[in-house]
Amino acid sequence: MTAALSVAFRAIAKSFGIIEALRPTDLDVAAGEFLTLLGPSGSGKTTLLNIAAGYIPPSGGRVLIGGRDVTDLPARRRNIGMVFQNYALFPHLSVADNIAYGLSARGRPADEIKRRVGDTLALVRLEGYGGRAIRELSGGQQQRVALARALIIEPDVLLMDEPLGALDRQLRKHVQLEIRRLHRELGRTTIYVTHDQEEALVMSDRIGVMREGRIAQLGTARELYERPADVFVASFLGESNLLEGRVEALDGARARLVVPLLGAVDGIAAAGLSVGAEASALVRPEDVVVDGAGAGWPAQVEEVVYLGDLVAIRIRLANGQEFWCRRLARLGAPEDAKVGVGWAADRVRVLPGTGTAARAAEPPE
Repeated sequence: MTAALSVAFRAIAKSFGIIEALRPTDLDVAAGEFLTLLGPSGSGKTTLLNIAAGYIPPSGGRVLIGGRDVTDLPARRRNIGMVFQNYALFPHLSVADNIAYGLSARGRPADEIKRRVGDTLALVRLEGYGGRAIRELSGGQQQRVALARALIIEPDVLLMDEPLGALDRQLRKHVQLEIRRLHRELGRTTIYVTHDQEEALVMSDRIGVMREGRIAQLGTARELYERPADVFVASFLGESNLLEGRVEALDGARARLVVPLLGAVDGIAAAGLSVGAEASALVRPEDVVVDGAGAGWPAQVEEVVYLGDLVAIRIRLANGQEFWCRRLARLGAPEDAKVGVGWAADRVRVLPGTGTAARAAEPPE
């Protein structure tokens, strides 16, 4: 553990009876980093967060914060700030008293509490709201109060568990940017849990995609989007078109996949491929080229979804599979048109395994 690391998990595991919620996991979070744990329900992300907070003990492994082993310390002695999905605000207390709660519990002087509450209200842009009751606030304002309460104690690490889940889509977008702004201003080490890929992409320095109690892949948003390790990561982070077949050839960093009823697809090889094994070729919707003159694989336009400056085009290939393409609205494509589709080989990634359920089934947003 070096000084550059803020949080370290070493072989952390958790079981609830016979259920293995978290498999032995190693993870380092750098000081000042915004790390998001992204995954479906039951993937282990909240379990890992609760172990970091000290709310549940691990079944094995150690947790270190700032180089100090805190595995056996209670939550109150870890100097952790926590923001919950339901905010966990006290309805009988004012906004200011909710924010001040952590300082009051630590016995700080009244004048210091008053000053720091005022500073924190300004930080989250709630000046003038200190005397209001919680019930008088909107969902977005309540979320900012919860964030202020976590920040006022100047935590070593800020933990956030699905904090935007109760907000509508438009408000979520606004609060995402607010949280990112606060992180840039304060540089507070943050571990953020969500199942929402957009939140992860917008706010994170790095993302850990979790599945079945383990981290399937860890990296920047760009690394995970452009170079996913497997079909699960590819389909969970962004819209995916997947062509399934068998690996015909491997040549260094390149792979050739043979897709039944379609033919050969060349692309960049991910780790774990072998000749003859089942695999999937990933083509992102923005990399699909539609040619009205019919050059490329024959296909038919089934649906065109207008998205403002872009359109999402649902295409049916000759083998019956549906593909999504995203392109500028002015380029469009008429429904029922016969077209050709293609892509550049360096924009295709050949991944081990298949994932029929992960095929794109909804239009890209």
